[in-house]
Amino acid sequence: LHSQHLMGLKMHAKSDSDVTSMDASSPPRSPRPPLYYVQSPSHDGEKTPYGSSPYASPPHYRCSPIHHSRESSTSRFSASLKNHRNMAAWKRIQLRGEHDDEDEDEDEDDDLEAHKEWSKGHARVYFACCALLAFVVLFTVFSLILWAASLPYKPEIVVKDMVFEYFNVQSGMDRSGVPTDMLTVNSTVRISFRNPAKFFGVHVTATPLELHYYQLKLATGHVEKFYQKRKSRRTVVAVVIANQVPLYGAVPAFSGAKSHLPSVSVPLNLTFIMRSRAYILGKLVKPKFYRSINCEATFKGNRLGKSITLKNSCIYRE
Repeated sequence: LHSQHLMGLKMHAKSDSDVTSMDASSPPRSPRPPLYYVQSPSHDGEKTPYGSSPYASPPHYRCSPIHHSRESSTSRFSASLKNHRNMAAWKRIQLRGEHDDEDEDEDEDDDLEAHKEWSKGHARVYFACCALLAFVVLFTVFSLILWAASLPYKPEIVVKDMVFEYFNVQSGMDRSGVPTDMLTVNSTVRISFRNPAKFFGVHVTATPLELHYYQLKLATGHVEKFYQKRKSRRTVVAVVIANQVPLYGAVPAFSGAKSHLPSVSVPLNLTFIMRSRAYILGKLVKPKFYRSINCEATFKGNRLGKSITLKNSCIYRE
């Protein structure tokens, strides 16, 4: 046994020397890549022996390149999943941004359309107001032109004559019983009226005709209203009468009329106003023509029932 033990030691020493010589004679090798070890859980009651060689794998430690590949694939999968999630989130953000942009664009388009509609409505109202204003202005100008064109066509009025058909002065009493002279007159006035207008007729009225002896009104008369066509003429007859008008001694010239009428001569005044109105374009243009007339007429007893010419005895005022 001792000899065998010595032989084993020599062989072990030889092997070590051989290994050492082989290591010295062999060229240096590149270092091996590091190995990964995964320690498996040890079982109860077992011991884990470690060998003397550094390259010998322990019984419970083994290289696990498959596990490394699994971890790598898992990490790559998780990274790709994260990237996928990030890309999905980014796409959602982009879609949301695009959707928001589309909503903003739609809102802007709606606002633009509303603004256009409002502008169109405002423009229509503006043009309608302008058209109405232009129509009013043009119609006003046209009416003024017609009114100005009608002014030269003033009616021509001439008081032709006056006839005293009845003239009587007699004693009497007024309504209160006071004795005085009472006058009764019946006369007619002829008035020539001509409308020279070429494009309109006139409606004619007149104030009451009044016959005065200075400030004392003796008789009154009326002219019936009438319509005179364009470029036409007529003679108007007005009746001026007085019935039992008290004189109260104010007309001494009439005192001789009770006894000798042909010798009576009394100056009188005849006054009235003739009004003519034309209707052009319906009743929109209404030119008016006023003519105030004052005529001097002298009553003479010897001219009773005869015409008294007034053509050159009247004053016409506008």
